[in-house]
Amino acid sequence: MSEARPYLIAETNWGNLRSGDYELAILPWGATEAHNYHLPYATDNIQLDAIAEGAARIAWDKGARIGVLPCVPFGVNTGQLDIPFCINMNPSTQTAVLADVISSLAGQGIPKLTVLNGHGGNNFRQQLRELQAQFPEVFLSTVDWFNVVEFDEIFDEPGDHADEVETSLMMHIAPHLVLPLDQAGDGSTNPPRIRAFREGWAWSQRDWLKATNDTGSGNPARATVEKGEQLLDALTGKLAEFFVELAASDPGNLYEDPGQ
Repeated sequence: MSEARPYLIAETNWGNLRSGDYELAILPWGATEAHNYHLPYATDNIQLDAIAEGAARIAWDKGARIGVLPCVPFGVNTGQLDIPFCINMNPSTQTAVLADVISSLAGQGIPKLTVLNGHGGNNFRQQLRELQAQFPEVFLSTVDWFNVVEFDEIFDEPGDHADEVETSLMMHIAPHLVLPLDQAGDGSTNPPRIRAFREGWAWSQRDWLKATNDTGSGNPARATVEKGEQLLDALTGKLAEFFVELAASDPGNLYEDPGQ
């Protein structure tokens, strides 16, 4: 029987936790939503668990004391309320949940928390600005995994939802949950009529069933297991470097002295 991994809080136990000082908590935060016809609703959460586990394992082996919390499976899905079982958690609810998590960590003396985000509808910067002022004893940060590496270096036609990127990653992580690509839609989208929205310098929430044709955004046709493996290796390696550096850092001394 394999041993529990001490960097995964869901697997470890009080005997391990009471004997060591953890320097950094990682909170994966995903979503439950449609991902074209070929990927499961839990795609964001499955990806996050694999990314967080892999990065934490590398960082732990390098001496960083890291604890990965269970993934929060519901994200901001206000543009998909008409899609069955797309579960929405409003930003105000996320803020309340985050406040409770941070309050718990603060009382336990855990000095740092990183929210590892896996869903484009989530954006934790404003919440963390507010909560950092309330909990100065816990240093707060966030990372969107989909901004960690350059997709163009691995993929031929990256999109932004159930596309070649996510499909390749799921083929590598959970192939039993990925349907054959001949059952997938092409991930085509319908551009906004308003020019500023098309060009991207103005923003409005997308009405998902009108903006997409199969709930995907980006063609998954060129996805492969090999691309998914390459992406996961790149993500976990780069995130591990960040976790190691952050765990060892002094939050009160994050900026270089101009005199040095």
